[in-house]
This record gives sequence, structure tokens and C-alpha cells, in this order.
Amino acid sequence: MLPALAVLAAALCFSTTGTAQALAGVDASPLAVGAARIVVGGGILGLLALLRRRPRAPVPATRGSITGLIALGAIGVLAYQPLFFLGTRENGVAIGTVVALGSAPIATGIVDAVRLRRAPSPRWMLATAIALAGVVLVSGVTGGSVALAPGGLLASAGAGMSYALYTVCGKALIERGWDSTRVMGTVFGVAAVASLPVLLLAGSSWLFTPHGLALALWLGVVTTTIAYLLFGWGLARLTAVTVSTLTLAEPLAATLLGLFVLHEQLTPIGALGLALIAVGLAVVSAPSRRREEVPDATARA
Repeated sequence: MLPALAVLAAALCFSTTGTAQALAGVDASPLAVGAARIVVGGGILGLLALLRRRPRAPVPATRGSITGLIALGAIGVLAYQPLFFLGTRENGVAIGTVVALGSAPIATGIVDAVRLRRAPSPRWMLATAIALAGVVLVSGVTGGSVALAPGGLLASAGAGMSYALYTVCGKALIERGWDSTRVMGTVFGVAAVASLPVLLLAGSSWLFTPHGLALALWLGVVTTTIAYLLFGWGLARLTAVTVSTLTLAEPLAATLLGLFVLHEQLTPIGALGLALIAVGLAVVSAPSRRREEVPDATARA
């Protein structure tokens, strides 16, 4: 269960993003905050990657394939933030979040199935469907009809695809002999360098305030550095599709933080949604413990 618990702990770190921004109350655009998060967290991960020794017995691969995977993974990291915020701006936070988070495991399943030429297991599909139903109920988007902006839906779906891109690329690098810390550090380090001009253009004056600095450090250290070290460790031991479904614990934890820290209200439908997410996570973590750790132990033998 340790790899699944590591991914769930990463999702818990991810879930504090909204609460931290609400408590900080800084005057900064979402694009600036997202860029600062990647610059700080990706920079730390990049430094950790530089300290890692080269893998002793990598799977043969051309330099071009490694470079391409790193570039694609970094593009996924860079694209996620603006696409996510664009989707929430066009269709609201609830719908934008549901489409982005909901499409992420689906996109991961499609991309990984094409890469491996193997469909995800029926157990994963069932668990993901249950958890996604819970995400929809928690979001509150089921209460009435709303006019949706097609551009916003595409942006949110693009955010989900961006997540799938850097998750699958990270898994592919791990399969080529890279350790998870080096993978996360290299991909996010490249993204950090590319995010620096974005941060300067979006505005960085808020970073020189106590609340702004605290927010940037929390988002960079906790929700990026620590979170993706845990995420990468779990990704090295589980399939990409299993990891993508386990990260649906993020809206569950974010809702609980909203209840107990921000004193938000929870409807009975929302409570049912939390229960469904928990059931989905329990279902998807059970087969990963039996089926995926055995090959890992065999590889070490």
C-alpha cells in the first residue's frame, strides 16, 4: 500500500493550493501565482535532479527519445496552469475543475493505452467511473442547467491532457532507468526555467510582501517539491493510470479543508460525492497492491 499512500499524500499536498491562496489574500493573477509555483518548486526539484547520480543500468534508448520525453513532459507542466485557469474563468471554478480533473485520468488511460498497446483493466475503469461521479457531485455542477463556453471546456480538457502528458512521459523515463527524483527534477526544472519570463511578465511585485512570499514558498515547497517527490515515488511503482485515479483524492481533501479551515458548507449531495470518491480510491488501490508490487520486487531480485 505504500506507493498508493505516497500518491494520496501528494494529492493532499495538491489540495492545499486553493486554501493557501484564500488565506494569503494576495493581489496577484492566477497566471502569476501558477508561474511562481513552478519557478520555486521546479527550481528546487531541478537542483535535486542535478545532485542525483546517473542511473547505473538504464534501458537502452537514444538520446533523442530521452530529450523528447523531457520536452513533452515540461510542455505538459507549463500548459496545465494557464489552461486550467482559462477553463475556470470561462465556465466557473466548479465546472472548470470537474472537467480538468475528470478528464485527466481518462486522458492518461488513453495515452498510456496507446503507448503500451494495452487497454486499462476493468477494475481501473470501474474505480475511475465511481470516483469521477463523486467529483461531479462534490463540485455541485448537477444543480441546474448552465450555459457552457466551448472554449472553456476545451481549455479544461487541455489541462487534463497536459496532466496526462507529463505523467506518462515521467513513467516512460522511469522505465528507461531514471529514478523518480531525477525524472521529476529534470521535467520540472526545465519547466521552471521556461516559467521565469512568464512570472516577470505576469507581475512579481506581490512576491515582496510577507503574505506573497509565504504563499510562493508554500506552493513551491509543499504543493510542488514535496508533492511531486511523493508523486514520482508512487509513479515508479504503480501504473500511470492508477496514479492518475489516485490523485482524484485532491478534490476530496480540498473539500474537507474548505469545511474545517475556511468554514464552508457541505450539502448532502456533496457528502455523497465524498463517499463515492473514497470508494473509487479504495477500489483502485487494492489491485495495485497485489498486481504491481510483485513485478517490482521481482525486478529487484
